[in-house]
Amino acid sequence: MACYIGIDIGTSAVKALLIDENQFVLAETDVALPISRPHPLWSEQDPEDWWQATEKALRTLKDAAPAAYAATVAIGLSGQMHGAVLMDKADRVLRPAILWNDGRSHAECTALEHRVPDLGQIAGVPAMPGFTAPKLLWVARHEPETFAEIAHVLLPKDYVRFRLTGAYVSEMSDAAGTLWLDEAERRWSPEIVAATGLDPAVMPRLVEGSDAAGTLSAKAAAALGLDAKVIVAGGAGDAAAGGIGIGAVDEGDAFISLGTSGQYFVVNETYRPYPAAYVHTFAHALPGRWFQMAAMLNGASALAWAAQLVGEADIGKLLARVEATPAKNSELLFLPYLAGERTPHNDPYARGVFFGLDPATETTDLIRAVLEGVAFSFADAQSALATAGTRPKRMGAIGGGAKSPLWMKMFADVLGVQIVLHEGGAKGPAFGAARLAILAATGQSTAAVCTAPPINATIDPDPAATTRYAEKIERFRRLYKVLKPEFAPR
Repeated sequence: MACYIGIDIGTSAVKALLIDENQFVLAETDVALPISRPHPLWSEQDPEDWWQATEKALRTLKDAAPAAYAATVAIGLSGQMHGAVLMDKADRVLRPAILWNDGRSHAECTALEHRVPDLGQIAGVPAMPGFTAPKLLWVARHEPETFAEIAHVLLPKDYVRFRLTGAYVSEMSDAAGTLWLDEAERRWSPEIVAATGLDPAVMPRLVEGSDAAGTLSAKAAAALGLDAKVIVAGGAGDAAAGGIGIGAVDEGDAFISLGTSGQYFVVNETYRPYPAAYVHTFAHALPGRWFQMAAMLNGASALAWAAQLVGEADIGKLLARVEATPAKNSELLFLPYLAGERTPHNDPYARGVFFGLDPATETTDLIRAVLEGVAFSFADAQSALATAGTRPKRMGAIGGGAKSPLWMKMFADVLGVQIVLHEGGAKGPAFGAARLAILAATGQSTAAVCTAPPINATIDPDPAATTRYAEKIERFRRLYKVLKPEFAPR
C-alpha cells in the first residue's frame, strides 16, 4: 500500500503526519519551534530550526509506523506564509528569516505602493508589512550588504523543499502571499519584482500545488531513510493547505482557521480582487481556483498568551472553568491585537487591551473576554468580506482553536453562521499537504481526493445571542478607533 507524508512548517511547531492511500492517519507528531523578537515589531526564526524539526518529526513517523513510512511515495509541504528566507550563491542563509507577523516594513509598504500604483489589483491585496516584498525593501535599505548577496528568495516551506530536493521551487498559493505574484496570470509579476530591486533570477520556479515539484535528493533520502524516487509535491501555503484538507475546493466553500493566526477563507473559481477592504484575493493550491481571505494576526495565540498570563498551563482545564462559571463582567472587552492586525486595519502598531476591569473581575472573565475578542476580530473580517460581496452562511472550522466547543459556539453566535466541525479538523494544513502529495503522485482528480471529511458536529447560531453580541461588537470597534492614535509610534 502506498503511503504519503504531509509536513506543515508552522510558526510554533513543525507538524507531520503519515497517511495511507485511503487517507487514514497512521502516525502524526509535532515538534516545537523557537521564535525570536530581538526588537519591537520584529519576528524572526532560524531556517535551520525548521529543517532540524522536520528531520525529528520524520524520525518520529518512521519509529511509529516503520513499514508504512518505508512505503512513502510522495511528500506534501505546507507552511507559514510570507516569510523571507534569503540565500547566497553558495546556498548559505544570509540572515534569520523575517516572518509573517513581523511589522518593521511599514514605510517600505508605502514606497512599494508608490512604485506600483495598481499593486492591489495585480497582487490581490495592498502592501502590508507582513508580506514578503516589503521585507526585501527593508533589507535593501537597512542591510544593503546582505541584499547585495541575495541569490535566492524562498518561503519557509520552500526552504524545507530545498533541503529535501536541492531545487528552488514554490507554488501558486504561497507565492500569492509575497506580493510578487500576478494572481490572474499565476506567474511572477516582472513589474513588482523589479520594483523591489530584485533580479528575476532570484525567484523560484513556480508549479501548481498539486504538481510534482521534484524528488528527494540522494543526500536527503539517505538521511531520512526514504527512497530517492519519493516525489515532493508543490504543496501550499498554510491557509490554502487547510482548505485542501477540509475539502474547500469549489466556489463558495468556506471555513475559518483558528491557529496561531486566524483566517476567514472562501473559495472562488474566478479572480475577484477587492484590495480596498484589505481582503486577500490569492491563487489557491489547485489550478483554476482562487480564494478570498481575511487574515488576522492573532488567533489561538491570544488564548495561549492569556493562559500563560494567569498561570494556567492546561488550556483545556482553563476553558472548562470558563464554561462552568457565569460571566461576572459582561461589559469587559479585549482587543486581541498583540502582534498588530492585518484585516481590516492594516495596523502593525495596534496592541492588546483589556477594557472595563472592575474589582469583581475574575480570571474566568478575562479568559472569556479574550475568547470573545478573537471572535469579534473575525466579525470584522466577515464585514470586510461582505463589502467584497462574499457572505457565506455555513463554514467549516480548523486549527487548534476548533477543538473548543465553547469557542466554536461563541463563533457561531458572533458570526451568525452555522459552524461545521469535521473529523480531523485540528490536523489542518499537514493533512491538506498530504492530499496534495496524493494528487502529485497519482494524478487522481481533485473531486476524488479532496472530499470533505466526515462531520463530527454542527453548531447553529442562537439568533438572540447574535443580537446581544452585535451591540458588544460595536463597542469593540469603537474602542479600537478611539485608541488607534495611542498605538501610533512616537
